[in-house]
Amino acid sequence: MASNLPGPCCFSGFKHEGTPTGTLQVINGVKTYIAKPSGNQEPQNAVLLLSDVFGVVQNSMLLADDFASNGYLCVLPDLFEEEHLPLDVFEKGTFDIPAWAARHGPEQVDPILERTISFLRDIVGVEKIAGAGYCFGGKYVARFLKEGKLDIGYTAHPSYITFEELQGIERPLSITAAELDHIFTRELRHKSEDTLTTTRQPYQICLYSGVEHGFAVRGDLTVPHNKFCKEQAFIQALAWFDYYTKG
Repeated sequence: MASNLPGPCCFSGFKHEGTPTGTLQVINGVKTYIAKPSGNQEPQNAVLLLSDVFGVVQNSMLLADDFASNGYLCVLPDLFEEEHLPLDVFEKGTFDIPAWAARHGPEQVDPILERTISFLRDIVGVEKIAGAGYCFGGKYVARFLKEGKLDIGYTAHPSYITFEELQGIERPLSITAAELDHIFTRELRHKSEDTLTTTRQPYQICLYSGVEHGFAVRGDLTVPHNKFCKEQAFIQALAWFDYYTKG
């Protein structure tokens, strides 16, 4: 595995403040949060935002709004068909996480992404699609960095990715890594770098010190360092997307 299976750090975090401004729609049978840039001009490029295990909730919707405010149509599909993990998963103490994970693997998630990409390309008619995957979603950015699917990829503190999936990318990939991460560990980060060099694709890995797995989407923003790193990780993704869509 290029990153370990999810652990307790994947199932905890902090709710961020703000009011999502997009809309929830059903697109090709998939419940989807859609955030559009302001103004009347149709965006040329889209961001396909792939969430962590908590799905289409406030934190991920606010991230979608951030991409939209920077000129992208951002779509956030429900990867779990309304069975995302509850925010109080550990407080309940009885939730069967392995059984849940078995119900939401590539056989279930890949078709959701195929339908969403088809909507963006065939109905909306965007020129390029950037994939942004957080934790769980990072695996599917790697899986879909192919001709006719995703044109550019970004993932923050990914989980579940195999070396075969990483080696199979056919488009540029940017990775945000946390220093204190038990999923995307230092050893796996270095092995992933070795793997990426064999793909002949542009890549970058940016390491953020003093933060944990999940910081780019559900960190404690009352801690100034966490807030700064979260904002820098977003800037990293945005700069990567801008270069490969507009550069």
